[in-house]
Amino acid sequence: MAKSEPDWDLFRTFLAVVSDGSFSGAARRLGLAQPTTGRQIEALESALGTRLFTRSRRGLVPTAAALAIIPHVRAMASASTAANRISSAEGHDEHGTVRVTASELISHEILPTTLAEFGFSYPRIQLEVVSSNRNEDVLRGEADIAVRMARPTQTALWVRRIGTVEVGLFAHKRYVAAFGVPTSIEQFDQHRFIGFDRDAHPIHSAGGAAARLRREHFGFRCDSAPVQSAAIHAGVGIGGYHVLLARRDPDLVPVLEREFKFKREMWLVMHRDLKATRRCKLLFEHLGRALSRYVRGEWLP
Repeated sequence: MAKSEPDWDLFRTFLAVVSDGSFSGAARRLGLAQPTTGRQIEALESALGTRLFTRSRRGLVPTAAALAIIPHVRAMASASTAANRISSAEGHDEHGTVRVTASELISHEILPTTLAEFGFSYPRIQLEVVSSNRNEDVLRGEADIAVRMARPTQTALWVRRIGTVEVGLFAHKRYVAAFGVPTSIEQFDQHRFIGFDRDAHPIHSAGGAAARLRREHFGFRCDSAPVQSAAIHAGVGIGGYHVLLARRDPDLVPVLEREFKFKREMWLVMHRDLKATRRCKLLFEHLGRALSRYVRGEWLP
């Protein structure tokens, strides 16, 4: 049983130490002095009546007690962030903050231009982007709006289907000049392919031929979509890319278009309760229009 109710700042420091594995790293993240960070962890341990970290060669390692409370503390952090966003509007909702989450590729390639356009019209609305390949939980307030490549099923969400995005295999002309391109699946082992390292979900969820690909099929492995894109453009190998984005670069050559062109559906998601929040609805509608133009091929970032 806790000796006293810990202050939220102590839990915030706890999460920073968990993330960085050291008092010094957590202190830099929070803008605190290292001794202050250490004292806050000691205060939290005293309040909870348990040890939270042990020292190892890898730094500070969470104890079993710490691991047990991490999900709950993260939920507290998400709720605190959501509450701050909702309460940040002044007078009317064209002030305040809207938090958007999307995959790394969409966050890197598509959102900047789209959000710049929105910022010209609503300069006092602050924008936050969570670049992540995992689905942020809109229901729990981790984000206000999400761009997703699969249809969410929760009934409490306001969902809009944007359209279909085609993904294909491409190689840069430098790679083609050096190694040619495969003309059949049987020639794959003669080429270097760019793909996932540990996170197979983005490619396996596409189905079709992509679902049969395994880690060992790739000669260049990385779970970051922007890094994979950069590798394609650098001529490292053959990789998957949005067909529309590939059109911007005349030096990209399509590979096995019939065998490996597959489709992903794009969806825009927001909690139904936020429809009455003007700044969220404004951005939702703006993103809906811009992304719809993108999937139709009428606009490229």
